[in-house]
Amino acid sequence: MTALGSAGALVTATLIAGAVAAPSATADSRHGQSREQRGAAIAAERAAKAGIDWQDCPADWGFEKPIQCGWVSVPLDYAHPNGKQIKLAVDRIGNTGTKEERQGALVYNPGGPGGSGMRFPRRVTTKNPIWANTAKAYDFVGFDPRGVGHSAPISCIDPQEFVKAPKADPVPDTEADKSAQRKLAAEYADGCAERSGAMLPQMTTPNTARDLDVIRAALGEKKLNYLGVSYGTYLGAVYGTLFPGHVRRMVVDSVVNPSRENIWYQANLEQDIAFEGRWKDWEDWVAKNDAAFHLGDTRAKVQDQWLKLRATAKQSPLGGVVGPAELISFFQSAPYYDSSWVPVATVFSKYVAGDTQALVDAAAPDLSDTAGNIASENGNAVYTAVECTDAKWPTSWKKWDRDNTRLHKDYPFMTWANAWMNLPCATWPVKQQTPVDVKTGKGLPAVLIVQSTRDAATPYPGAVELHKRFKGSRLITEKDAGSHGVTGLVNPCINSRVDAYLLTGTTDSSDVTCTPHATPTP
Repeated sequence: MTALGSAGALVTATLIAGAVAAPSATADSRHGQSREQRGAAIAAERAAKAGIDWQDCPADWGFEKPIQCGWVSVPLDYAHPNGKQIKLAVDRIGNTGTKEERQGALVYNPGGPGGSGMRFPRRVTTKNPIWANTAKAYDFVGFDPRGVGHSAPISCIDPQEFVKAPKADPVPDTEADKSAQRKLAAEYADGCAERSGAMLPQMTTPNTARDLDVIRAALGEKKLNYLGVSYGTYLGAVYGTLFPGHVRRMVVDSVVNPSRENIWYQANLEQDIAFEGRWKDWEDWVAKNDAAFHLGDTRAKVQDQWLKLRATAKQSPLGGVVGPAELISFFQSAPYYDSSWVPVATVFSKYVAGDTQALVDAAAPDLSDTAGNIASENGNAVYTAVECTDAKWPTSWKKWDRDNTRLHKDYPFMTWANAWMNLPCATWPVKQQTPVDVKTGKGLPAVLIVQSTRDAATPYPGAVELHKRFKGSRLITEKDAGSHGVTGLVNPCINSRVDAYLLTGTTDSSDVTCTPHATPTP
């Protein structure tokens, strides 16, 4: 999912992941459990009794039959399980196999934080071949996490204002440029408090993990089967730490480094470095396919074309709306996903050949798409709220300035855009938590970890770190590949192992390295 950067950088939310709050220190000594954990148990018990009243989905949600929709009530604050409740939207499609083949529900989170998992059941209605075997055994269940979409959505700024373009060039030329961005970031943080104040203190990864457990109970499942991608891996890691005995199968794909030191400030700096590497991979590929794109037959020539485009758009935004911020937002999808390599290169190629309109159409906001703009603003609000509330962020501008100035020298593609997007966390209006210490607890089964070595959004060391922390886990490495979200791509070496794990619970006796999936062809 992409979101637009808050602080004036129209940036697809560098969806690294969400942040996590530790169980509250007000532990109940008799049970050795925090108030939140006790609250989660009370809420789950209630949900198990209530179940879910499945109905046809509302027409404007865009989910075809036989997908069904429903609601699960959860406490806003798990320390007060009988206090204010919010409703989470869920959807499902039944398993395609026989009653005997059914193994329960498989619950999905695509990341963000701020992404909706509600499209997951469409992998069945659209007959996605990669998931056909798993669909025989499992109901596919999606949900909007707290604050997202239909689940008590939060907002930080008027959505039409949020998408307005052109925004300022994220790369500052002067101290005045930095001051302007700092002002925007602080105003954005204030806007979150004004528009969504009651929700903000509860917008944490641990609370979303507790919500996941309540959803499990409402589905009538004794244990959770879970597939998480990107930030969804951090949600899975926190769930596995808080509820180790409630996990049946868990696949995490493109992994956020769960170390407390990494969540979330450091994680974003690491991303800047990895994005530069993957951007270069894409430029190499464009150069290799010069016959198709005519953007230059070396990486350096392609980079020159990019810098030229950037400078032109800075001087005079294309179509009056596409400046450097909008360009980064559009071009960023190439280092994110291999599926964007051809479309992004094609639009770039058209521009260099004289067709500016194709790039304007691709990179400019559509002010008439009010529903899409509401969704973009909501996604960015949740991304910001979770990452800012999950963990403590530096409050010193000197530190932000020093770290990002230093990184920008060698990793210019994303660094400043990412900095401005996260800067509201420096002036965040609610108490920032301490991340959960992710580790193996009693009853945690073997978790399957899947990761490509050149992933930009969630760099490879994150998978290695989670593998160390979750004892008995298995790591499948896709070598020399870098698409974000590996389990959705055709690579039989990976697909067959994900199927085997979800269908039989088996993993290889040791970690596995797979050759990369096919490179896109123009």
